[in-house]
Amino acid sequence: MRSTNTHLKFMVALLVSLGLAITAYQIFVIGIPVTEDATDNLWTVDAKVEFQAQSGKPVKVNMFVPPMTDNYVSLNESFISNNYGVSVQRDNGNRSLTWSARRAKGKQTLYYRLVLSKRYGGEAPKAKGSIYRESLPLEGPEKIAAEALLSPIRQHSADVETFISETIRRVNRPGDDNVALLLAGDNSVEKKVQVIDLLLSVAHIPMERVRTIKLVEINSQEPELWLRSFNGEKWLYFHPESGQQGLPADRLIWWLGEGELVSIEGGKKPSVTFSLNSNELNAIRVAKMSDEKTDASFLDYSLYGLPLSTQQTYKIMIMIPIGVLVILVLRNLIGIQTLGTFTPVLIALAFRETQVGFGIILFTVITALGLSLRSYLEHLKLQMLPRLSIVLTFVVVLIAIISLFSHKLGLERGLAIALFPMVILTMTIERLSITWEERGGAQTFKIAVGTAIAASLAHLLMTIPELVYFVFTFPGVLLVLVGFMLAMGRYRGYRLTELFRFKAMLKDS
Repeated sequence: MRSTNTHLKFMVALLVSLGLAITAYQIFVIGIPVTEDATDNLWTVDAKVEFQAQSGKPVKVNMFVPPMTDNYVSLNESFISNNYGVSVQRDNGNRSLTWSARRAKGKQTLYYRLVLSKRYGGEAPKAKGSIYRESLPLEGPEKIAAEALLSPIRQHSADVETFISETIRRVNRPGDDNVALLLAGDNSVEKKVQVIDLLLSVAHIPMERVRTIKLVEINSQEPELWLRSFNGEKWLYFHPESGQQGLPADRLIWWLGEGELVSIEGGKKPSVTFSLNSNELNAIRVAKMSDEKTDASFLDYSLYGLPLSTQQTYKIMIMIPIGVLVILVLRNLIGIQTLGTFTPVLIALAFRETQVGFGIILFTVITALGLSLRSYLEHLKLQMLPRLSIVLTFVVVLIAIISLFSHKLGLERGLAIALFPMVILTMTIERLSITWEERGGAQTFKIAVGTAIAASLAHLLMTIPELVYFVFTFPGVLLVLVGFMLAMGRYRGYRLTELFRFKAMLKDS
């Protein structure tokens, strides 16, 4: 007995833990929204390119565009131009766009539009990079100044990350003669980055320039410069002035390296203006759109991977265990008597079409008339199969009559009675009639009322939109339900209704 209890507890713990782990993975790792009302930002980025074309010459415009390899995925790209050919190339981690035209004249305007969202599902691509570089050439006072700066940097650092942080801090510290010598009077960000790059090269630490766009709704912004270095496992990002570590979540990498954003042949005075706009969209829809644009296909292995028509069916089917759980609680803990476990659940499914109020009326009318017919047939001493066949035929005829009169009276709800499970109603009538014979009319009435109440409660719970979405999206919770049902299988305590049964005994004592 003890081994059985231990086995049961193990199974309950295993199912609950597995169900919670699967659900937690979907929520916290994949990032699937918990509620259907949850929304995600869908960003639209416009890059407006303007330049002056040289009359009579071919025009070729090259511009870096986001490589889309990190936290965001491109949902749509548009290249808006007039009489220009368009091509996209990849090179050294960058992606570049080329507009070309045989002839152009005067001021030209080209547009690049990108619609993006955060990346859902799948594992991020494994980071790759160099962990060693050759030193840049240094001579004379610059070499002495660099060595003087590197000595305390080495003393105050323990790894690549702290070495770079200390280097950035010292280059941006005012009043240092060695830094001033290397800057040569130029305190711009670009010059500081050159000095940081020089010092890191002496220490053989590779560094890359990263140009980013901040995802914020403003009319115009310039790409922001960041630095990054590979430590053998991941990319480390640093702000070249503040020394802030880690690229903020609202930064979109636009291009890498020292190249200019736009280069042009056959034109002059190019300029790029960025504008961004954010729209909220249903989060699960964004996740599906994101999944279609990546190789992760995590939704293909969920119920969302089914055809839409099949999804609607499974949204009904997957709620049946919830209805069964309601019946289990009502029977085992509260003590309400019903016609078995599954009959109330099937009636609850029929209430989806008729709604609870009208459904209970129809259920009561058909069951009462069916019991009357069953009582009459009992006097004819018929066998069970012919008797059931007659009751079933009677139920069909009665459903047709009710639907006809409902239509004539303008009660369109009555037409939904045709979807009531006829076999279920027939068996319900048969089982109630048997109960009447064995246990009397009062007990039969009590069971019929209990069945109607249980079916109504199950229907109300099974049709809560938030719960339907959650169970359909995170089916792992069904394992938790199974664990709870296993635990209830050993319950031998009193039911709530039994308190009334023993109330008199308490008074006597």
